[in-house]
Amino acid sequence: MPESSSSTTAFDTAVARVKSGGELGAETDALLAELSDDEKLGLLDGDQEFWDGMTEMSTIGYNTTPIVMGAVDRVGIPGLRFSDGPRGAVIGHSTAFPVSMARGATWNVELEERIGEAIGAEIRAQGGNFFGGICINLPRHPAWGRIQETYGEDPIILGELGAALLRGIRHHAMGTAKHYALNSMENARFSVDVTADDATLHEVYLPHFRRLVEEGVHALMTSYNSVNGEWAGQSAQLQQQILRDQWGFEGLTVSDFIWGLRDAALSLTNGLDVEEPFAQQRAQHLRAALDSGQASWADVDRSARRIIATQLAFYAGDLDDEPGAEVVFSAEHRALAREAASEAMVLLKNDPVSDVPEADADPEVRVESHPLLPLAEGLGSVAVIGRLIDVANTGDHGSSDVRSPEVVTALAGLRAALPGTVITDVASDDIDVAAQAAEDAEVAIVVVGYTAENEGEYVGGDSMDDPALRALYPPAHDGVDAALVENPAGLMGGEIGGDRDSLRLLPEDVALIRAVAEANPRTVVVVVTAGAVITEEWRHEVPAVLLAWYSGSEGGHALADVLLGRTDASGRLPYSVPTTEAHLPFFDKNATAITYDRWHGQRLLDRDGHAAAFPLGFGLSYTSFSIDEMVLGPIAGHGDGDSNSNSNSNSNSNSNSASESFTAEVTVRNTGARRGRHVVQLYGVTEAADFPRRVLLGFAPVWLDAGSSATVTVAGSVRPLQRWTADGWVPAAASAVVEASAFSGDPAAATATLTL
Repeated sequence: MPESSSSTTAFDTAVARVKSGGELGAETDALLAELSDDEKLGLLDGDQEFWDGMTEMSTIGYNTTPIVMGAVDRVGIPGLRFSDGPRGAVIGHSTAFPVSMARGATWNVELEERIGEAIGAEIRAQGGNFFGGICINLPRHPAWGRIQETYGEDPIILGELGAALLRGIRHHAMGTAKHYALNSMENARFSVDVTADDATLHEVYLPHFRRLVEEGVHALMTSYNSVNGEWAGQSAQLQQQILRDQWGFEGLTVSDFIWGLRDAALSLTNGLDVEEPFAQQRAQHLRAALDSGQASWADVDRSARRIIATQLAFYAGDLDDEPGAEVVFSAEHRALAREAASEAMVLLKNDPVSDVPEADADPEVRVESHPLLPLAEGLGSVAVIGRLIDVANTGDHGSSDVRSPEVVTALAGLRAALPGTVITDVASDDIDVAAQAAEDAEVAIVVVGYTAENEGEYVGGDSMDDPALRALYPPAHDGVDAALVENPAGLMGGEIGGDRDSLRLLPEDVALIRAVAEANPRTVVVVVTAGAVITEEWRHEVPAVLLAWYSGSEGGHALADVLLGRTDASGRLPYSVPTTEAHLPFFDKNATAITYDRWHGQRLLDRDGHAAAFPLGFGLSYTSFSIDEMVLGPIAGHGDGDSNSNSNSNSNSNSNSASESFTAEVTVRNTGARRGRHVVQLYGVTEAADFPRRVLLGFAPVWLDAGSSATVTVAGSVRPLQRWTADGWVPAAASAVVEASAFSGDPAAATATLTL
């Protein structure tokens, strides 16, 4: 709890009583009764005046210290002390972990929970208590600019990784899931109305939010966009009918920043508890709306209770000891970032190449061929090529940007890992220089892809200067910089990020790859991206392709770890990659209205009969695996109980309701010559009409030594096999074939039938 004074406050006393068994509701009501009307209203928005807050952001940067909302010092209510995310604690100079999409590629909930605990510790050590970085939006189209902040294209991945991050965070801070809901367009996020029918909402775009509610998430942040004709920040359908009435959520809802609502009174009436982050529309309009009867004091009390109760329950919970400042960017957290980055990297291609460079080969001697990766530790020379090789490229420069004190680049990581190797670096797109360097080296490593200029949160430009948005700002008081009032968007440093215009590499990247590959057949292409990249025009010309993501503070070291085989190539795609843009849903980044249905990603490819370039869950290893058999336990409530896991099992946590879960005992064998990591993926297959043919049900990773085997217990959910109807949930079919696979559509999957 923040140290406000040495004396015991009313809030401290209430926390102690709840810890001792006191009833949360009674203690909440007692605190609420002590507040004046002004103090109650102060709970419902930020504590800083709008233009003062905007001025601070323009001078010292976004969220450099916790942004406080609803503190009441007189009674000791600490308020929501906000730090953004999700790649780390945005406040201060914190550890930059790989972006969420990279962590989705680990398929590792235990690792994500440890990352959450580390982020939470860094937030708490810097005065925060409220993490706004559990981003679980489903990316309908891979061009979405903010795709790096979420975990993958499937609700199960989103829900399980988001729940794991929450479990870690809440050791130290309250967790907020965002953006609720249907937020998967960036340039048009302030203007687009997204239409979706009830089945699409409940089956595709909301299951992961429901999963976080079940996990006990403290808050949900609403999205900027409109949903079915109403802005999400004031939508009764989302906040009252679904979140409260259907799911029974008891936490609080907060708006997205500055432009997250359009009507102060309506937002309160329809269930929004806190306007973030400053004193803005509610401070300007809510008192008059209450006086006129347009808004209700009963609704003020309703939201105030949620705000107080959430904080009371958190501080009365089982928190870890408060960490010291030394935890921020500590050696332990940097090691964790390196572990996550290496486990996330996805090996997409690894063809055999000659062990001897072509120029040195004796035509009379038979030359062995082996996969190019992993590279030999004793390399004499390596060419590292591309404009991104020595760039601190951890992701976009929007609200998720972490100001890490140090970032290990690809070039720095390789130099540290290969001290005895001659490394030639070409940090440009100069084709001739790059080709010569590649020709002179034993191996060429080309680093290509994107930066914050190509994708990310859209900040600046026409969207923020829209008159409809400017109308949301209160009048400026004396002393505010006139230039800031005239151009608030300018505080963000100009137009950055946005939805991608192309799913392919830049033309200069493709030209560089081709030139280097022609000069040296032992060429590795390392792709830096968050979303899918279509690679058809060049991937057949190179033997090895590694997806390296925006990989955080320690990404360069992790890249070297994977390229040199110091750890297995173990990441698996959290989304599908098509062969052409024509196989994706319609996307217009400037649309003002769009309708979403249930078809996207791997599900759309399957429906239309299009083979993916790389299917959901795909990734190569430096060893090989087989899944020899699978035994299904009954759906809980349908039989005598779930199958028992054994001492060698690895299981992802899944707290779905008892009647919607099952387990699969899967025997996995490492059939190769080295230790490696496999991800067992459960898919359910049905022939139900107008329903996805194959849906992800669960997953679990396992490390195995060469030649060894283990029985892995995988927790599965049957929710993805259910339809939403006017009468609620019903099975889509009487039974499903469950596949224990290495990826979606794996022909070597073990199968069993599950009765629904």
